[in-house]
Amino acid sequence: MKQKTKLFALILLAIFVIIAFAFWTFYGFKPSVKDNVVSKIKLPQGFAIEVFAGNLGGSDVSNPGPNPGPRMMLLKNDVLFTSIPSRGTVVALPDRNNDKRADNVITFISGLNKPHGIDFGDGWFYIAEENRVIKVKDENNDLVADKETLQVLINDLPTGGHFTRTIKIYNNSLYISIGSSCNVCHEEDERRAAITKCDLDGKNCKVFAKGLRNAVGFVFHPITGKLYATDNGRDWLGDDLPPDEINVVEEDGNYGWPICYGKNIHDTDFDKNVYVRNPCEEPFEKESFIDLQAHSAPLGLAFYYGNNFPEQYKGDLFVAFHGSWNRGVPTGYKIVVIDMNDFTVKDFATGWLQGNNVIGRPVDIIVADDGSLFVSDDNAGRIYRIYYEG
Repeated sequence: MKQKTKLFALILLAIFVIIAFAFWTFYGFKPSVKDNVVSKIKLPQGFAIEVFAGNLGGSDVSNPGPNPGPRMMLLKNDVLFTSIPSRGTVVALPDRNNDKRADNVITFISGLNKPHGIDFGDGWFYIAEENRVIKVKDENNDLVADKETLQVLINDLPTGGHFTRTIKIYNNSLYISIGSSCNVCHEEDERRAAITKCDLDGKNCKVFAKGLRNAVGFVFHPITGKLYATDNGRDWLGDDLPPDEINVVEEDGNYGWPICYGKNIHDTDFDKNVYVRNPCEEPFEKESFIDLQAHSAPLGLAFYYGNNFPEQYKGDLFVAFHGSWNRGVPTGYKIVVIDMNDFTVKDFATGWLQGNNVIGRPVDIIVADDGSLFVSDDNAGRIYRIYYEG
């Protein structure tokens, strides 16, 4: 009897281990290794990478979706700011002695609800939380927000689902991106899976563009002013569908989700309706600008017009791939560069995935004043600096 009981217990344990392993791998949970990260990152010849700031959260496990470390960044008066949603904070990372390392970590503001997007305009710091947008001043420049100046601009953002809220200030308007509430569905709130445009006081908001499932990163081109955004495609169509996207976002444009993706491809797995003509063709929907490998999770992006990199990179678009979680063969975990002349996509910084071990997950990219790139990593809890040393 005891032998049968022992055998039964061993069978149950084996089943548990198999289920746990399947859950771990299929749902994207991977061990996270933090040692000697920069030595493992591969860059084109002449480039180097170093840690600008560390100890900013991070995790010993790579989780699907956002990880606990730093997310979006802002450079203001030579000081780098970054949001840390899991801590409810935005921190300042000054480099007063110009040694290309943050001197310390200063809590700019705390007590927020998953702060994500940050920007600056008209003397105010704008911060997007999951449920609201606020602005606050730092009038004495001590890198600590003057909380008595805090104003709530928008207080009714939809919550749940994708919690990231990214904002940009451009031409005296506030733009906010809100991801979908689901993997694939028809939204009840038109602000979801869309970019909304408001006055700087949070009034007169209207949907600027829709059909963007989760445009975590978006930027205005520094010369043309055109709006470019990343977009993360839906899950469960296989390893290579649908493509993730870069879109050129135009006012009143519809970029397809939930019924279309990529180059005007109809998602018949979700949309079972029968149409006289393809519902994904113009003028109904706009096709993607550039298709990217499915499940790469492109997040932050930046156009390069700095003076540190070789001339060949001038005008190119750098994109951070956060990395896949539900793909048989993992992809992403790197930075790519897109040649804006021929639109080719090439690896630029790779190595944050080492076998089954994750050593980092790039999130946001911005160009520093000296022409180097800042890259946030919400898994390792770091900000990297990538530069050309020739």
